[in-house]
Amino acid sequence: MKQVTLFIILFLSIQISNSLACTNLLVTKGASKTGSCYILYTNDGEWLYHLKKYPAMDYKKGEYLKIGNGQITQVAHTYARLGFHMNEFQVSIGETTFTGREELWSKNNFLKYWHLMDLALQRAKTAREAIKVIAGLVEEYGYGSEGESFSIADPNEAWILEMVGNGSGKKGAVWVAVKVPDGMVSAHANHARIGAFPLDDPENCIYSKNVISFAIEKGFYDPKSGKPFEFNKAYDPATPEKLKYSEARVWSLFRRIAPSLNLSPDYHRGLTDQRYPLWIKPDKKLSTHDIFMLARDHYEGTEFDMTKGIMAGPYGSPQRNRGLSFYVDSVKYSWERPISTYNTAFSFVAQMRNYLPDPIGGVLWFGEDDTYFTCYVPMYNAITETPEAFIIGDINKFSLKSAWWVFNFVSNFANLRYSDMIKDIQLVQNKLERDLIQNQDSIEQKAFAIYKANKSKLPQYLTDYSVKQGTKVVAEWRELGFFLVTKYNDGYVKDKNNKIESKGYPKEWYRRVIKTEGEKHKIKNAENKNEVKSF
Repeated sequence: MKQVTLFIILFLSIQISNSLACTNLLVTKGASKTGSCYILYTNDGEWLYHLKKYPAMDYKKGEYLKIGNGQITQVAHTYARLGFHMNEFQVSIGETTFTGREELWSKNNFLKYWHLMDLALQRAKTAREAIKVIAGLVEEYGYGSEGESFSIADPNEAWILEMVGNGSGKKGAVWVAVKVPDGMVSAHANHARIGAFPLDDPENCIYSKNVISFAIEKGFYDPKSGKPFEFNKAYDPATPEKLKYSEARVWSLFRRIAPSLNLSPDYHRGLTDQRYPLWIKPDKKLSTHDIFMLARDHYEGTEFDMTKGIMAGPYGSPQRNRGLSFYVDSVKYSWERPISTYNTAFSFVAQMRNYLPDPIGGVLWFGEDDTYFTCYVPMYNAITETPEAFIIGDINKFSLKSAWWVFNFVSNFANLRYSDMIKDIQLVQNKLERDLIQNQDSIEQKAFAIYKANKSKLPQYLTDYSVKQGTKVVAEWRELGFFLVTKYNDGYVKDKNNKIESKGYPKEWYRRVIKTEGEKHKIKNAENKNEVKSF
């Protein structure tokens, strides 16, 4: 029997294992202005990812797919997919790792969560079918990752699947999947979110046979307590540190989507056991641009605003160097963990629509690096290749030809004077993204006309468009970087006429410095005057 090695799986095995801290948002079609289902996914890890298109493939009976130190039976036909994110039927997948009870992690099992994501895209035409594929694979071959929350959606449905191992190193896993009701949005961020769930509603909830019995066997749940079984309480018990790290991001998404709920921060601060709901109804239906903006968040406008306080420095930078937790005089502290973080490798907004043919209806809005500094570029489902800048680059060698490096260059430089540079960046970001969204209807009308006249010509049309826009965005971002280096140089700032200005520091920063070490900087016996630089 012939063995087949899937190169994307081998590549992901090496790279995505560094990505253990992500954020997901699911938007059902009834909750969006466009009638689209959406998944927002941030892949937070220090690695340089190449976005590639993988074609559909046919295989002979008896072929096997080699994965790590194991192998699985290959199917007769696999579907085309864009990265490990969306397939030709618009099925899209994201994830966040919650780890859970580490004794349940069967590390020697060869099927990891990223393998399951890609295999589901290869073999499923719907979100529901993707869940069935994943469940079937772990039942037959076992599960080798920590606890994982998967976002799985298609043009009609959005699901959350949560899974943990059984700790045996053998076959099987423990899992539950629930459908997000239409008109609702949901989110997860490195903490299991499914609590109690219906046991007799297979249309909206499916689960492994052992999901409750295994918890009872292990002592994670006592049926005599009279309390309903809760998946997250049994398999991912919360700690104050974990709540601050994970649930704060869910809270921040929900507070912006539905301000009317007035959700308290008490849960993610460990002050109450009252969890945030698994899903909420937005105060207003969300546009594509709204979802882009939801990806950009440092808790601005809240008491946890990371652009404020001493750690933000004189120019209000929200970035905090890892690790996020630390000890001072035997007391443990931690920085906030925002949705937008400097070590995001990439993010995407998957848009899925049931009123358009799959090649046109599926759009992967892809962005490199930190969500706050990126620009989302449309990659249509039908494309046969991606822009060159998105498939080249080495994390160990800087290159202005690589999209990843171009976006990293701008975001890293901006930290030198964040409060000023972010305004310049957002001018370019907003114009590019708004133009791309505004052009979407006309591009798709022409694509649909081509689809009706001659389907075979559609892939080239959408490939040309996506490649052109991706190349354009990278070029504009490269020029933006050059502009920032020129405008903000040697501590000076040039105005629109290139006149050099000495702006010093914000007045509140001067006051803070003087309060802590004023005598060190005071000019002795100097005459006090109300000069230009006085505050």
